[in-house]
Amino acid sequence: MIFAKIDFINLLPVHVFLKKRIQSSQIKSIINYKKSYPSKINKKLKKSKVDSAFVSSIASRGEKRLDYGIIARKNVRSVFLIPGKDKEDYQSQTSNALAKILNLHGEVLIGDKALKFFHENPDVQTIDLALEWEKKFNLPFVFATLCYRKNGKMLKNIMKDFNKRQIKIPQYILNEYSKRSNISNKNILEYLKLIDYDIKIKEKRAIKKFLSLTKQKGF
Repeated sequence: MIFAKIDFINLLPVHVFLKKRIQSSQIKSIINYKKSYPSKINKKLKKSKVDSAFVSSIASRGEKRLDYGIIARKNVRSVFLIPGKDKEDYQSQTSNALAKILNLHGEVLIGDKALKFFHENPDVQTIDLALEWEKKFNLPFVFATLCYRKNGKMLKNIMKDFNKRQIKIPQYILNEYSKRSNISNKNILEYLKLIDYDIKIKEKRAIKKFLSLTKQKGF
């Protein structure tokens, strides 16, 4: 099974879980990890170059998926817009579409670089896209969902015991991500409190709403 992972801090608890969960050498030899950013992973899944991945919500239409995703219930700090001239973030199809749906204009920033910018530029005006979505529709925003083309049964079995609240990030991994992103350990841990992963009734409504709106807009 080829599993593509978004190499952002927001999936750190999932990465730690998989590292512990997949201890069997047989399963490790079956699963081949591919790391990249969201929009590139979307294309790989669509072309069946990977079997499963957390795929941007806008690219999940028509795909088989499990009830896991990258979810923000209000503010998220890592997906925002700097008011001004329109500029999309090449790494994310979903966030670019979300800004348009919310009729907001400016530069879209996502991921670790956005989180770093948030902490380093407290005086710069930013608009948190997840928070604006929640204000408008009273729903969480689902940025990505866990989709698969094949080996769905294996993926479901691997993920069945995942629970964010039971995941403790080892210090050495936290240090590694902090060094790579130039974001402090404290800020990483605070940020992860804003992210959830279980897709339930409200999250499914949010996905349906977003996909309906993108279809209406022709995205």
